[in-house]
Amino acid sequence: MLNRYARAFFTRVLTPTARWLLSLGVGPDAVTIAGTLGVCVTALVFFPRGHFFWGTVAVTAFIFSDLLDGTMARLAGRVSKWGGFLDATLDRFGDAAIFGGLAYYFGAVHDRVMFILSMVCLVSGAVTSYARAKAESLGYECAVGLVERGERLVGSLVATGLAGLGVPFIQAIALWGLAIGSTLTVIQRIMHVRKQALPGTPPAPPEPDTQPRPETAG
Repeated sequence: MLNRYARAFFTRVLTPTARWLLSLGVGPDAVTIAGTLGVCVTALVFFPRGHFFWGTVAVTAFIFSDLLDGTMARLAGRVSKWGGFLDATLDRFGDAAIFGGLAYYFGAVHDRVMFILSMVCLVSGAVTSYARAKAESLGYECAVGLVERGERLVGSLVATGLAGLGVPFIQAIALWGLAIGSTLTVIQRIMHVRKQALPGTPPAPPEPDTQPRPETAG
């Protein structure tokens, strides 16, 4: 849900940077790969050590590459299914690094509840994305859900950053909410596809590929 409202705004903001990078000969794929590496490295360096605030700042800076590469592809006329595939696939590594880093920290400090919540967020987020990708590969429409990638990233990073500033309970509240919401989203997508799969209900046609580097598995 957040993706639909925030993407257009940040695309306008990042367009000058996208033009500048293209003028230097930097391609969208290079930005996608560099952004993913940046998210993974910063999340796994800062979060396991409990450096939540600066870790959030660093991770957020690299996450903007997720919008920057798509803007570059559109400006350069290089929108492709390959770009969308690469972007969505590498996003899974970034998500795993964020929640894996948090899980490592809470496991090290023996906070079992927070460790389990982090793992639930990691697994349910991956299954949420897989459910949509698999459904759409079979010809079903599956762009539904309470908690998509935008909500997972914003919720986890804002709460983690505030926890790094000493705000009590915020991280627990966010992880509980994301764990429950992500699990419900998986169930919601399963039921949504099930309704389309009932006898006599033809599969919905796949959505046209009109967006640069689409988030096909949010």
